Amino acid sequence: MVSETLTSRCLPSPPFPRYRGAVRFDDRFLEELKARLRPSDVIGRSVKLKRQGREFVGLSPFTKEKSPSFFVNDDKGFFHDFSSGKHGDVISFLQETERLSFPEAVERLAAEAGMQMPAEDPQAAEREQRRQGLTDWMDLAQKWFAANLRRSAGKMAREVLEIRGLPEDQWERFGLGYAPETRGGLKDALVQRGARPAELVEAGLLIAPEGGGHPYDRFRDRLMFPILDARGRIVSFGGRAMNPDDRAKYLNGPESPLFHKGSTLYGLPEARRILGAESRSDRAIVVVEGYMDVIACQRAGIPAVAPMGTALTEEQMALLWRVSSEPVLCFDGDGAGQRAAYRSIERALPLLKSGRSFRFALLEGGQDPDDILREKGAPALRQALDDTRPFAEVLFKREAEVETLDTPERRAGMKGRLRQAAASIQDKDLAEQYRRELFDRFDALFPTRSQASPSRGQSVGGRWKPGPPPKLSQTAEGAQAMHSLSRSIEPVAAALAHGAIDDPERMDDYLEAISAHGFGEPALDGLAHALVRLRFAHQENGQTLDSAAVRRHLANSGHDALVREVEKAAAKSGAPFLAANAPLAEARTRWSQAFDALTRVAALEDALVSARAVPGQDEAFRRLKAERDALRRAIKAGTIWEDDAAS
Repeated sequence: MVSETLTSRCLPSPPFPRYRGAVRFDDRFLEELKARLRPSDVIGRSVKLKRQGREFVGLSPFTKEKSPSFFVNDDKGFFHDFSSGKHGDVISFLQETERLSFPEAVERLAAEAGMQMPAEDPQAAEREQRRQGLTDWMDLAQKWFAANLRRSAGKMAREVLEIRGLPEDQWERFGLGYAPETRGGLKDALVQRGARPAELVEAGLLIAPEGGGHPYDRFRDRLMFPILDARGRIVSFGGRAMNPDDRAKYLNGPESPLFHKGSTLYGLPEARRILGAESRSDRAIVVVEGYMDVIACQRAGIPAVAPMGTALTEEQMALLWRVSSEPVLCFDGDGAGQRAAYRSIERALPLLKSGRSFRFALLEGGQDPDDILREKGAPALRQALDDTRPFAEVLFKREAEVETLDTPERRAGMKGRLRQAAASIQDKDLAEQYRRELFDRFDALFPTRSQASPSRGQSVGGRWKPGPPPKLSQTAEGAQAMHSLSRSIEPVAAALAHGAIDDPERMDDYLEAISAHGFGEPALDGLAHALVRLRFAHQENGQTLDSAAVRRHLANSGHDALVREVEKAAAKSGAPFLAANAPLAEARTRWSQAFDALTRVAALEDALVSARAVPGQDEAFRRLKAERDALRRAIKAGTIWEDDAAS
C-alpha cells in the first residue's frame, strides 16, 4: 500500500480553476473561424515560412534546429513539426507558442477573422467550471496511477506489460498506470489534495454504495488506461483486471459529465498525431477492438482507435469520417470477428455516401494486432492491416452466408436481401450504385445460360459448368491497358505513375504535361489519361481525391492489373519519393524533379526535329542530341534520382 507521505510526494499542488468566461464554442463556430484564416498567415507572423510545393516550410518554433522541419498546410488546415512531434491547427498553435488558454486563443483569432464571439451563458459557465474541476481531478488521478505502476504494488502489472513487450519508455507515452487493490487509496490521495468525494463520484472515480455508506475506489487491482477526448483531455479510465478470476476482465468508467461512451474513441488524439506526422492523404485510421491493440498499432506507426467495448455508434462514425474518408475496421478473422464486422455493416449502411465509407481488415489465425506486433514485428502488422476489403464485398459475403444457395427460392431470397441492403442507404445515388454492384456480383456468382460464353464456361457431360466470374466494369481503355502488360514497363515511368496514384496532388502542376506526354512510357498512356481526367473532375467539383479513391476508380475501369504491374516495376526503380519514410514535401519535390526530366526529354525531341529541318544547325543539333541521350541514360540507369542529374 502506498503511504500518505509517498502519495503526497507524487502529486502536484492542488489545481486552480483555469476557467475563463462562459463562452460556449460549438463545432460550427470553430470550423467557420478556421475556414476564414489561412494557417500560413497566422503562423507566418512568428515563423518565417517559405513555400515548398503546396505546403510552407520553416524552422521549428518549438526546438532549435538548423534544417527546417516545420510544415504548414493551408489546404488541410494544420501544422506539423517533425522535430518536436507537435501537430495541430491555428488555435493550438497560439496555445503552444503564446501560452494562451483555448478561449483566449479563440477570442484572439475571432477578432482577426472579424467574427463576433458567442454570447456568454451563465448556465454554460457553471457547467464548464464544474467540468474543468472534474478534469483537474482526472489529471491528478492519472499521475497517482502512474506513480503506483512503478512502486512495489504494481509489480504484477509491470510483468503483464513486460510479457506484452511494452517497454517502460512507452508507459508515459500512453499514460499507463496501476490502481492498487485497496478500496480507498485514490480517494484518500485526492481528498488530501482538496477533492470532495461527491466530485470524485460524479467523475466516475469512486462508487457510492446504493444502500448508503462511504464511497470507495471504482478501480482496484487493475492496469489503468486513461481515456482522452478529441481535444486530448482525460475524461475517464479503463482498467484491466490483474486477477484472472475477476468478473470483468476490462472495466470502463461510467457515463459522466466528462465521458460519453458512444461519442468517444480510445486513442484518437495520438492517432491524429500519427496521421499528421505522415501528412499522407491515403493513410486511413484503423478501428481495432481493445486498448492493447490500439497501443500496438500506434507503436507500429499505425493510426488506430477503439470504441468503448461496444459496436460503433453514429457519433463515433462521424468522428472517424472527419479523419479518414474510408476508415479500416479491423476484426479477428474467426467467426466472432466476422459477426462483429457484419454488425458494423448494419449500423453503417444508412450513413454511407460519396467520400464516407469503410473498408475491412480480417486478421487470419485468430490473432489480434497486439499478437502480430509481438510475434512478427511492425512490418507484418502494417502489411496485415493494408490487406483490406471494400464495404460492398463484405456486405455481399454477409448475405451469401445467410443460407446455402442451392435452390432458386434461396437465391431469390438473397437477391431480395441485396436489394433491401442497397435501399437502406439514404444517399439515393450511392444506393443505386450499390444495387448495381451487388447485382453484378450476384450475376457473376450465378450466371444464366444467356450470359455464358466459351471463355467463361464449358459444356461437361451435357451440363454447363461455369468458369471464373467475369471482370466487372471492364472498359475498352482497360482492355487496352491489359494488353499492354505484355510489354516491359520502364521502372522510372512506373515510379512516376505509382507516385501519382499514391499522392494525386503531385499531378496538379503537371496535368497538361501528363495529358500530352503521359509518364514517358506508351504502355502507361491510358493510365495517365485516366488519372488526368479523374483529377480534373474532382477539381471542378471541389472534391478531395485520395489514393484510395484513385485506386477504386482504376480498378473499376479495368486498370487494376496494370496498377499491380506498375507497382512491381516501380519497386525496381529505387525512386526515393516512394520510400515509406520519405517526408511528403521532399517526396513531392523528388517526384517533380523526375517528371521535369521526362518532360525535358520530350522537349528535346521536339527541338531536335526543328533543328534537323533548319540548315546550318548541325552544332545545335549535336548539342541537343547529346543532352537528350545523357538524360535518357540517366533515366534508364536510375541516376535520375541523383541531385545533379535531376536538376
